[in-house]
Amino acid sequence: MRARSARLLLGAGLAAGMLAAAPAASAERPPGLAKQDTLAWLAPDDLEIGAAVAGGGHHQNQDYPPPFYEDEEYRELLATEFTSLTPENQLKWDFVHPAPDEYNFEAADDIVAFAEENGQDVRGHVLIWHSQNPAWLEEGDYTDAELRGILRDHITTVVGRYAGQIDQWEVANEIFDGSGNLRTEENIWLRELGPGIIADAFRWAHEAAPEAELFLNDYGAEGINAKSDAYYQLAQDLLADGVPIHGMGLQAHLGLMYGFDPSLQENLQRFDDLGLATAITELDVRMELPESGEPTPAQIAEQAEWFSSTLEACVAVEGCQSFTLWGASDLYSWVPHTFEGQGSATPWTEDLERKPAYCALQQTLAEATQPQRYAHHPAHEECRQLLG
Repeated sequence: MRARSARLLLGAGLAAGMLAAAPAASAERPPGLAKQDTLAWLAPDDLEIGAAVAGGGHHQNQDYPPPFYEDEEYRELLATEFTSLTPENQLKWDFVHPAPDEYNFEAADDIVAFAEENGQDVRGHVLIWHSQNPAWLEEGDYTDAELRGILRDHITTVVGRYAGQIDQWEVANEIFDGSGNLRTEENIWLRELGPGIIADAFRWAHEAAPEAELFLNDYGAEGINAKSDAYYQLAQDLLADGVPIHGMGLQAHLGLMYGFDPSLQENLQRFDDLGLATAITELDVRMELPESGEPTPAQIAEQAEWFSSTLEACVAVEGCQSFTLWGASDLYSWVPHTFEGQGSATPWTEDLERKPAYCALQQTLAEATQPQRYAHHPAHEECRQLLG
């Protein structure tokens, strides 16, 4: 992870240069507030605050232009609010490797360059997964040896291209089901090559980028349950075999209708006790919306509490050094396109206005780093009013 001082210098210069182009509401803030009234400014030195960069996937079928390239206000928000970025779909197999002999790196290259310009880290997502694989891979008639060669070439090519630029990789994603069983039917790699391919993938990624941290990653494993137990055992087995695994990522795609698991911190801590880094990798908090399409005051308040509680759990665990939101605008959120009738899952509205969820994150960071200073900061008053 890069030095915090470098990020702050870059962020300060960027914010100063953007004041003239900022929305009217931002332009009315006191001088200097634009660079300080952010999650990035308030984050502890050892905690990266990240966001998924919208692109690929469902975005390709929407009536808006590519967000990262065409929405300048969205780009400004990515540059100023966050210290880490994750390509949302731009490094998934179907996007980056659309044909057997073809790689499409343009979008990922642009995100990495943007992050470099703004002093940000990048997380790589994802190398092994059962979803969003191209038809040529899933429907191909390959021998086991050919499949191993395809996977090794993909990992070596993709990870190697960004060696020294992408700091953390989610190597094996969603490999267990909710009962803690390996997805041996859905996942082509596990089905055809067996569970040993997991260790091979970590070794190949490490060879391609020896300085990168390599993670397991999944949803529904936030608390202590059958799925997270399976990952806990797998992590121990990989470590015992000398496999270069460095972290456990908990996606945290949460829903108000399912309840918040209070064992999140305890779960993070047990992976930390193994000597692994931990991370919240894809946090959003969705809800079932009323017919009006607008969340109720009770939903808004509960959502803010859940964002805050998730961040508090991460801050409380020493090895939790990366906290990523899966989206920085409801307009670009994957939720409404995947879960009918659900939405409002990010801390920003479709118009990039801050919700109470945003202020809950901001205040949680302030309490961890500079509570006295923040208490007298204009941003505190704005959020105090928003939170009521």
